[in-house]
Amino acid sequence: MSDPKSAKRSIGIVGGGLGGLAAACTLAARGYAVTLFEQSAWLGGKAAVLDEGGYRFDMGPTILTVPSVLRRIFAEAGRNLEDYLDLIRLDPQWRCFYEDGSILDLEENPDKMAATIGAFAHDKQSAQGYRDFLRFSERMHAISERFFFYRNVGGMRDMIDFSVGLKPKLLADVLAMRMGHSVAGTVRKYVPDHRVAQMLDHFTQYVGSSPDQSPAVLCGIASMQTAEGIWYPRGGTGAVPRALVRLGEELGVAYRTSVNITRLRTDATGQQVIGIETETGESFDFDDVVCNSDTVRTHRELLAHSTKKVQRFDRRRHYEAACSGVVLYLGLDRAYDHLLHHNFVFSKDPEEEFATIYRKGEPADDPTCYVCAPARTEPGVAPPGGEALYILVHTPYLRPHHRWNNIFPGYRQKILDKLKRCAGMPDLESRIMVETHLTPQDIHDRYRVFNGAIYGLASHGKWLGAFKPANRSPDFRNLYLAGGSAHPGPGMPMALMSGWIAADTLHKDRLTAS
Repeated sequence: MSDPKSAKRSIGIVGGGLGGLAAACTLAARGYAVTLFEQSAWLGGKAAVLDEGGYRFDMGPTILTVPSVLRRIFAEAGRNLEDYLDLIRLDPQWRCFYEDGSILDLEENPDKMAATIGAFAHDKQSAQGYRDFLRFSERMHAISERFFFYRNVGGMRDMIDFSVGLKPKLLADVLAMRMGHSVAGTVRKYVPDHRVAQMLDHFTQYVGSSPDQSPAVLCGIASMQTAEGIWYPRGGTGAVPRALVRLGEELGVAYRTSVNITRLRTDATGQQVIGIETETGESFDFDDVVCNSDTVRTHRELLAHSTKKVQRFDRRRHYEAACSGVVLYLGLDRAYDHLLHHNFVFSKDPEEEFATIYRKGEPADDPTCYVCAPARTEPGVAPPGGEALYILVHTPYLRPHHRWNNIFPGYRQKILDKLKRCAGMPDLESRIMVETHLTPQDIHDRYRVFNGAIYGLASHGKWLGAFKPANRSPDFRNLYLAGGSAHPGPGMPMALMSGWIAADTLHKDRLTAS
């Protein structure tokens, strides 16, 4: 797909997370000269890997969905994804543990899952409600594919051309989106069983937001996962950035790690980004820059010298960080055979849990725990018979009064007690051979994200919560944005898609300009 008009244009990419790597591969495949800068010693951003005492942990994302996004990126260079990644389909997709001792597996096949729900809830209404919810989810997914995905979007006007009027089909789509309604309300409209509803609520946890504050259109995530499945890349999710780096190297991308970018340079008018500056004072000129760093911190720190434009960015919307989290990495000498690869250990009262995290801004007293047990699929992540257990508990983003050095010891014990009580792991502490962790403060410092957020910007707002900053900067020419805090948002497939969109938008802009 290389275009002779792009061959001499130089592109600088700031940040080697999934969005930056996707943009680098797409642009290099189209003939651009690409140099990527990453402050850390590794590439992949939060998709990092920890090797400790014979155990291997994925440190960030562990659930891979919508592999078609990756296939599109590799297809840009005429490559097959399967030549770079060995993907293993997981079904059941995850196991749910509840405070009352009940257990429910999320199965990929909708009819099989509906039957399971009917038996679990002793309720035909919940079974039929699940089918009806999936139909609604499929509609939201289809609307997203038509108007939201794979295109530069920063607001409703970018999705829909209102100048041509609302044609009947378009009007039907707009009405179907249930704007003004939340994910939680929509789920409960279909499914009366509170445990099943709690499971469906957690699709919004891919975007780190409260289901009762997030727009109903995000119910489409369920259809995306049902349609394409959940996958485990052999070698862990860290294999995804490794595959992208390999592809980029084959296409001529230059990678520079351990380079801290402190400034995006602008021209004399302040209207156009012309290059970057490093912490050591090095300057590099580029025709275009793609920024894969957090969008809010990019503007407030790397573009702080452009005061008026940064103020315009800040006035455009309220930027609320998505949730943060506490992550425990536990190397166990003995695995738990009753766990699946992915597991959720749910809180007793989700409304109280979400209100505490998202409204009060405090860690939940009874948190939901996500537990990843990858040795169920790839035994080599641990010594024989062991497990490299990954435990994530969502917390509020950093507040000024949070002192996680003081909070963590007690909260760690609260998490372990929850697992011992509800997930059939009463002897968990006696099995721990290796242990390390990340707190919201660690995440903030390690990844330079907005207030320690794992998932970029929150998707709160029942009308416009799905929108994030556009991939083409409306404030600076020749600046493009990628990553979980840019359109279309957080999660592995969306971060990858954001990189592709940023690259595609840049390329189309260059073609138009020429």
